[in-house]
Amino acid sequence: MAKFQLNIGDPASGKSYKTVIEGAKANPLIGKKISEEFDGTPLGYPGYVFKITGGSDKDGFPMKSNLDGPIRKKILTTKSQGFRITVKGLKKRKLVRGNTISDEIYQINMKIVTMGKKKIEELITTGE
Repeated sequence: MAKFQLNIGDPASGKSYKTVIEGAKANPLIGKKISEEFDGTPLGYPGYVFKITGGSDKDGFPMKSNLDGPIRKKILTTKSQGFRITVKGLKKRKLVRGNTISDEIYQINMKIVTMGKKKIEELITTGE
């Protein structure tokens, strides 16, 4: 059974909201990829359209947008997701997760593309 922590960013107000979904509500997210847009109605946000911007798995490894599939893989990287360089020219082998959401993903970062009729604060606090 899938359980995800959603970090929802609102570009209009600059605020972000955190909520947890699990069970049947979380199943529509499985198989979606980073930068994919989807309707928020199955998650309980009618009228909203979200775009997935990233996430991390249950062990804290970040999702990488150009690594296909739900796999975990070591890649040689310079400056990118999950790695900040401190010395010019530094390369490092890092363990990252692919761009597809599976049941092993814990945190999903997303932003609002289209607003619904109700405010997002009302939907998150009431638990609809």
